[in-house]
Amino acid sequence: MLSSVITSAWVRGWAVSRGTPPPVEQPWGYRIDVGLPQHVFRHVLPEPDEETVRALCADVTVPHAWLKVLAAPEDVTRWITPGWTVPDDPGFMMFTELRRTPAPALPDGYTLRTETRDGVVRARVLAADGTLAARGQIAPTGRTAVVDQVETYPGHQRRGLGTVVMRTLQTAGAAAGATTGVLAGTTEGRALYGSLGWRYQGPLTGVVRTEEASAQPAPHAA
Repeated sequence: MLSSVITSAWVRGWAVSRGTPPPVEQPWGYRIDVGLPQHVFRHVLPEPDEETVRALCADVTVPHAWLKVLAAPEDVTRWITPGWTVPDDPGFMMFTELRRTPAPALPDGYTLRTETRDGVVRARVLAADGTLAARGQIAPTGRTAVVDQVETYPGHQRRGLGTVVMRTLQTAGAAAGATTGVLAGTTEGRALYGSLGWRYQGPLTGVVRTEEASAQPAPHAA
């Protein structure tokens, strides 16, 4: 199934991008030990259902553990139990064919810097005063590559900087031998990615554990 292939590629590439241990396959998907105070680990569920989500919600009691569920937020909100919350904007899995495509020229006063570290290509756009205006990174993992942490900072938006970063990353991924790009986008970023030829695969909803005590299962919706 295409969604499972894309999710598998995203999970592998995300772990490389963030410098975490490799994902561990589970019956329901993948576990990644992130190791951050506000993001201890994440479970990724490529083909979720209510029973599986509720079982994981009951089993996981560690604060700041995350579930990344490939389902619409309205469904996930009904499935989760007390002690879990949906803190993020709706997310979207997207993919594209990677090609070497020149980035447009930057506006006057901006410069582009790229570097590769631990297999991850990072692109940064600096303003005239040297401060960071936009950024992003791509992690190639064979025939696929994951675009991650794309951001344009306040005061520098609507100047085409995001397009420069994305074109730079897509070209870097293609140069590394990847043919397919994968990313998890936000509502704000989806328009940019769509304008650059990225296609929508499906929803991605994040939920986070907010309490230490085990939560009692919520009543099933009628």
